[in-house]
Amino acid sequence: QTIAVGEAFKMNTLQNLRDELKHEYETTKKFIANYPEGKNQYAPHEKSMKMMPLATHIAEVFAWPAMILNTAELDFAKGDYQPTILNTKAELQKKLDEDYNAGKSALENAEESALDSKWAMRSGDQVLAEWSKYGAIRHALDQITHHRAQLGVYYRMNDIPVPASYGPSADEK
Repeated sequence: QTIAVGEAFKMNTLQNLRDELKHEYETTKKFIANYPEGKNQYAPHEKSMKMMPLATHIAEVFAWPAMILNTAELDFAKGDYQPTILNTKAELQKKLDEDYNAGKSALENAEESALDSKWAMRSGDQVLAEWSKYGAIRHALDQITHHRAQLGVYYRMNDIPVPASYGPSADEK
């Protein structure tokens, strides 16, 4: 039996997402291992997030596949999302592990067809973004990369070693 290339890719989509989530987790673990105690309130600019809320947000995004696969939307106006408040590196490491395991488990237990359903991010009647569940999970993975890069800038500005992400870091040559 012949399978079209598009169908073959679709049949492996969940495995590809699981593999990517694991890779991002392994990279993020290195960043969190370098997290500096005593710098939670650091921000490079008044419009920037503080360091601990930024790092916490990165950890939280690892659980988004579970939320996305188990809901139809996230409505900020309903209070569907309340940011986690952490204070220590140990709490941050624990949160990263817990949220990675939640996202991983959701992807392991999902069916390929679940990725086709729509998922929205909204604030009341205002739709902020809408994707397929696959698109929403891809967006979450992009958020991890984006915010981890921000954290790398915070580290660099504080002389904290920046781990390699997708190639060598100047601190790991």
